[in-house]
Amino acid sequence: MHPEPKRRTPSAHPPPKGLLSVLVGNTPGVRGELAGLLSRRHPEAVTVSVSIQAGTAGPYPVVQRLTATGSPSAGKAAHVSSGATGDPSVILRQDLIALRRARKDVHVLLTLPPETDLLPFLLDLWRERIGADSLDDHYDCAPVLAAIDPATLLRDVTDVRRTTRLWGEAGWSEPLTAAEAAVRQIEAVDTLLMATRDGSSAREGAVTLVRHLNTRAHVATLRQPPPSGEALTGRRPPALAREAWAGSLEPVTFLPSVPDTHPAVSSLVWRARRPLHPGRLAEALGDVMFGVLRSRGHLWFANRPDAVIQWRSAGPHLDVREADRWLEESDTHAWEAASAQRRTLAGWLWDDYYGERRSEIRFTGPGIDADRITSALDSALVTDAELSLGRAVWSGWSDPLFSRTEPD
Repeated sequence: MHPEPKRRTPSAHPPPKGLLSVLVGNTPGVRGELAGLLSRRHPEAVTVSVSIQAGTAGPYPVVQRLTATGSPSAGKAAHVSSGATGDPSVILRQDLIALRRARKDVHVLLTLPPETDLLPFLLDLWRERIGADSLDDHYDCAPVLAAIDPATLLRDVTDVRRTTRLWGEAGWSEPLTAAEAAVRQIEAVDTLLMATRDGSSAREGAVTLVRHLNTRAHVATLRQPPPSGEALTGRRPPALAREAWAGSLEPVTFLPSVPDTHPAVSSLVWRARRPLHPGRLAEALGDVMFGVLRSRGHLWFANRPDAVIQWRSAGPHLDVREADRWLEESDTHAWEAASAQRRTLAGWLWDDYYGERRSEIRFTGPGIDADRITSALDSALVTDAELSLGRAVWSGWSDPLFSRTEPD
């Protein structure tokens, strides 16, 4: 008899994955400061700085990468790639896998430019592709970090004169105001590091503003970053990161209230279960939007009973559009396609009469009048008498907000 071959026992300690840190910033200067901070703390890390520029022909941009190793004090060895035209997430994914194959425990500081729509871009970067290695097999996710220069913050989040396009999930976005692009970046990250020059009230106001814009982020300063490092380089599985990113992009979500920590900035979350009358809401916009710096949420319009209406404003620009369909109890496919966060939330808040349908908006601004906003929105809700008329009558109501934005 031949001896039975020895079975290979699985290793108690699987080979270490790499760690991927994603860095952004509202100015090139503070983005560089953030990369320098991480490089000093982790001199073995590889910094990949990315630029994305629209190509002269075709849909894809030109992607340039500067790869540097070593700490600034020790002198960095840098390599500039030749510009490649293509999908940035595909190009960077190939770069990241090549770096991991060269060194198993590599820590990459991926510094992204402002031309990226951060959450859709990250979801696309980590998306599994048929016939290709999974990025999950090579890296864990570190917190997504943003450096903020308070001196330009208010200008950034109120700039509606300029428009921009962001590269997101395999394509350029429609034109967005510069204010919308700036606020999206702040809302997307896990840790916000403020560039501080002194203890001025302007800096304090900027810190409070970003806390209101992103209620879940850890906020610190570039000069005094979190000492533990967990908020900077803590590891988490890619699957959990993707779930959080997808949940943040859901048109239907739960918006937590923010404590009023500064007299110059306040927030209000308005919620309602019954539908809105579109005409009365349009008439109330002056009272609703006065003094609002940022607002976002979802609405239920009586004349569009199956549509989730997305509401977003940054600065004085308001965008209202259909974004999804409300979940119906019998639509198994829609439930499976929704994120785990939305399914859980729908189960918690399900109503026997309204189902998932509800309205919820959070407003943030310099001393907004909560009573005025609440009164104006409440007055736009459908009355008991109007509710009894039903969908057949609601569908005939004029829709001034959409008539301004929808093409003929």
